[in-house]
Amino acid sequence: MTPPTRPADPPSRRSLARDARQQAIVSHVVAHGVATVSELTELTGASVMTVHRDLDELARRGVVRKFHGGVSAQPSTVFESSSEYRVRVQVKEKESLATAALGMIEPGMSIMLDTSTTNLFVARRLGELRLGPLTVVTNYLPIMQALKTMPDIHLIGVGGDYNATHDAFLGLSAIEAIGALTTDIVFLSTSAMTISTTYHQEPEIVTVKRAMMAAGRRRVLLMDPTKLNRTALHRLAPTSDFDQLVVNADAGDRLLSELGEHATVVPAS
Repeated sequence: MTPPTRPADPPSRRSLARDARQQAIVSHVVAHGVATVSELTELTGASVMTVHRDLDELARRGVVRKFHGGVSAQPSTVFESSSEYRVRVQVKEKESLATAALGMIEPGMSIMLDTSTTNLFVARRLGELRLGPLTVVTNYLPIMQALKTMPDIHLIGVGGDYNATHDAFLGLSAIEAIGALTTDIVFLSTSAMTISTTYHQEPEIVTVKRAMMAAGRRRVLLMDPTKLNRTALHRLAPTSDFDQLVVNADAGDRLLSELGEHATVVPAS
């Protein structure tokens, strides 16, 4: 019998404050391209030493590029792709999206989860459902680690070329493995979406997501507000190719109505 997994300790107030501060720094730097330490000190209300520590950590993660007296944004492909960075942003919104996704899962289903951090929130809560055996297919290492000891989960890990930035397995081997499977639902997200089209900035991610879409009898797209009304370099698929589109309810009635002309919209409260 597998021993129960000890629940993770909640984050401390100090770590929550650090994460909020670093998110504010990244948003400011991305919006302006560059920023000085004095600007960021004024922005966050933190000390110069604290801001320098934050910048050192963000630079280590590859999110920003630090130079004498300031910092500049890395190319968008770096911070938008970094699994370590993405899991820290839009947490409340991703929790809401995960709740909506969990409501679509029934006993005995097979589901596929892509490399989106929203799906990590889904995976962490699968044990709450107590639906009996579920089959979960994923190429995302953090999801594999979250599910490896979870009772009643038949985990199928998709292998391939390991990509450290995404913390996932990609490439031709992954695509071939996905193509050999058919699941009841595939849950995906992507970095950008307009009313009619979904996008991602990296071609190797696009090809894997397309393979997953082909492997799912039902395709569900989970999108937090930061990804709406944006484009990226590569087109993934029309929004009409998804059976359901789950977005946070505070995205606005007009946007939800316009999206509803292309796909079935499920607001996540």
